[in-house]
Amino acid sequence: MKFVKEEEEERRDYVFQKDAKTKFGAKFIILILIVLVGAVVASGIHFKWF
Repeated sequence: MKFVKEEEEERRDYVFQKDAKTKFGAKFIILILIVLVGAVVASGIHFKWF
């Protein structure tokens, strides 16, 4: 089983395909995770947990 499939490959056993949707989805998820980490740090500073 291959983890990332190139666009021109003809195969069915893969987890991610290297195309525009996958790249957008990965960037979106990373951005959301960064925002969540920032919110946790900000709330920790606000409530003086750190």
